[in-house]
Amino acid sequence: MSTTDIQNKKIKKEIDKFQKSGNIQKAIDACKGALSADENNAELHIKLGDLYMEWHLDIHQSKQYADDAITEYQRALETDVDSAEIYYKIGMAFYYKRELDKAVNYFKLVLEHNVKMSEAYFMLAEIFMRKGDFLEAMENAQRAIKIAPLTSSRAYFLVYCIQSLSNKVKWYKKLPNLIASFCTLPFDKYAMKAVGKNLSYLKFVPSLLKISFLIMREGFSEKIIDMYREMIDKAPGFVELYILLGKVYTELQRYDDAICEYKMAIWLDSLNVDAYYYLCLLYEEQKDYDNAILVCEKLVELQPQVADYHCKIAQYKYLKGEVDEAVTHYQTAVAINPNPKWTSVVALTLGFIFQENSKNFDAAIASYQNAHNLNPDDIEIFLNLGNVFFEKGSYDNALVVYKKALEASPYNSRLHCNLGYLYWGKGNIEEAVKEYEKAIKYDNTYDIAYNNLGVIYLDDLGRVQKAIELFEAAIKNNPNYALANYNLARSIAITGDKIEAAKLFQTALDINNYTQEIDPRDIEDKIQDLFT
Repeated sequence: MSTTDIQNKKIKKEIDKFQKSGNIQKAIDACKGALSADENNAELHIKLGDLYMEWHLDIHQSKQYADDAITEYQRALETDVDSAEIYYKIGMAFYYKRELDKAVNYFKLVLEHNVKMSEAYFMLAEIFMRKGDFLEAMENAQRAIKIAPLTSSRAYFLVYCIQSLSNKVKWYKKLPNLIASFCTLPFDKYAMKAVGKNLSYLKFVPSLLKISFLIMREGFSEKIIDMYREMIDKAPGFVELYILLGKVYTELQRYDDAICEYKMAIWLDSLNVDAYYYLCLLYEEQKDYDNAILVCEKLVELQPQVADYHCKIAQYKYLKGEVDEAVTHYQTAVAINPNPKWTSVVALTLGFIFQENSKNFDAAIASYQNAHNLNPDDIEIFLNLGNVFFEKGSYDNALVVYKKALEASPYNSRLHCNLGYLYWGKGNIEEAVKEYEKAIKYDNTYDIAYNNLGVIYLDDLGRVQKAIELFEAAIKNNPNYALANYNLARSIAITGDKIEAAKLFQTALDINNYTQEIDPRDIEDKIQDLFT
């Protein structure tokens, strides 16, 4: 053995000693010292890169060392451009740096140099899983298992997780992968390392349980904040602590502090979906829709196949008045979500937008029909479909829809109320009265049914006293019902009590300032007419 080999062996032994004792700083210094004397030593560059990555992943410090690790691996690569192992290490560094596209490129380079490296297939599967591309994730996980069936615990578990996302995969087909994951765990060194890291978090469990108990007993307070801060001081790289602290600040309505904590979590882990999601909800709560959209767009970038993010963006766009963009995102959500009931809700919302904002009744009808096909038992869809047919002037179609809905839900007061309104619009007063009476029978608090029936008795049948009783019932069940107060005032005015009628018109006007049910000029004109 040469003098150089003996010296290298001695240096590596010293570095390993520092590393095993947990003194990464001294191990790094020793490695740097050795490289200053032998700067082309690829093995030492790899070792130094490994040390930087170990430091980068240490939750007890918050500094980032992935770039330093990548630099060292790239220096090692200069002397061995065909090393699949080095490409893999660089890919892992980019993965932990949260630059997934670059990581994918390096893992593909690994497979160009060593097509049998199962770990590279697994990492591709893991990345595609994060991105929401479950098909690609499944294919790469299965390739990893095929190459190394006895050491692919993580790949088996990933396949199990992907299968669990589908309602079509029976439990007995998923179970073998879960069992295989446990059975191969002792032979998968990377899985064992991940388990070890997760177990290291257990020492924080007593403190977290104590905090949970205090929150249940005393609620959120500065004391809880101080306890989280103390834990963060001990483990500044523990991302979940920042998210938990952000939730506490949110509950205490200290929104700026909460935003800082969520952003800190994102800085430490730029792929942390939970941090982005809670930050998005916080902006939503503050009605800061511009920032909510920006955060949600990042979630779409991370997981493009998650339809809920498109729905949230659509919601924010709609609230901002950007209806066309909202429609585009709702349509995307409908296209990518496989759950029929969930998609039916989105299609229902989309139909409402077409109906109320665009007055595109045909598009609204198509959306409601799509929603009905996806979830035929939802009465709400029938109601909206009937309403849009009515608004379009297709009364016969509306009648068919409402009657069909009543077959499924004969005691639904809203359906009877809508049917009453339809008959009323068609001039069939007798049937309208019957339907409104049924609506009240099945829900004796239904203020709209009382009011509408009252209008029929007042304006169509001339029975003022009966109308007054119905308007009073509507107001009793909803004191803030401006239209019912307005109609009651009209009825009282006919009886000749102008003072009481004026009071009721004024009440209607005051309520209407908030509810915007009636053109205020109509109420003002009625008040003026009383005394002219």
